[in-house]
Amino acid sequence: MSSAKKNYARITTKTLLEMKANGEKISMLTAYDFTFGGIVDQAGIDIILVGDSASNVMAGHETTLPITLDQMIYHASSVVRAVKRALVVVDLPFGTYQADSKEALRSAIRIMKESGAHAVKLEGGIEVKDSIERILKAGIPVMGHLGLTPQSIYKFGTYTVRAREEAEANQLLEDTKMLETIGCFGIVLEKIPSALAAQAAAITPIPIIGIGAGNKVDGQVLVLHDMLGMNKEFSPRFLRRYLDLDQILHQAIGQYSADVKSLDFPNENEQY
Repeated sequence: MSSAKKNYARITTKTLLEMKANGEKISMLTAYDFTFGGIVDQAGIDIILVGDSASNVMAGHETTLPITLDQMIYHASSVVRAVKRALVVVDLPFGTYQADSKEALRSAIRIMKESGAHAVKLEGGIEVKDSIERILKAGIPVMGHLGLTPQSIYKFGTYTVRAREEAEANQLLEDTKMLETIGCFGIVLEKIPSALAAQAAAITPIPIIGIGAGNKVDGQVLVLHDMLGMNKEFSPRFLRRYLDLDQILHQAIGQYSADVKSLDFPNENEQY
């Protein structure tokens, strides 16, 4: 059972560890611009992820792979300028950390210096250990990401649930402990069996944030555009839409267009 919620004026990596220790669930959402960043922050979200999902929802790409480091810095800096409370975590995009650890560090430093973000996130386990360790040694907080890793979509060939088989499940648990041991402050687990996610959350003191990973983890993350109902083409089982913003926007914009054409807008009270 969760304890009474503490009122945190500012969320830090230390705060998140305390929240898990106290049994308080952690809320996480994406944002990619100043306006939505401010709205999400003021609503009380604990972690704002400037995700490489911007490649999909902002730029219209089929995958997360095309987005560049410069574009991620642009989105992150826009969000950071609006945020007063939440911890802002930024995805390292595909191709900026896999080749070698020195490149990974350079990429992470650019994000931190040029955007003002508070931490970075990158996908993978043991295969990216060297990159994570080098970033951590530079004093940059790192969040891990295991399970379904969208940057590896062409390797997997599908967005289906990961780690159903014993070998992959065991590797995920090993990677969870490894990421904790080397110093990551948290891990996102994406689209894995809920029982496995519960195991992962139980074996580590660092927060485990789920997306399609059940309710026995330490927090949840969704893509903002998905949960607001702005993206009708994406309907996985784990997604709950809290608003049908697509319909609301269509109605509002359609009414504006009709009012302009009928000379109803602007009326006498809306001009100088």
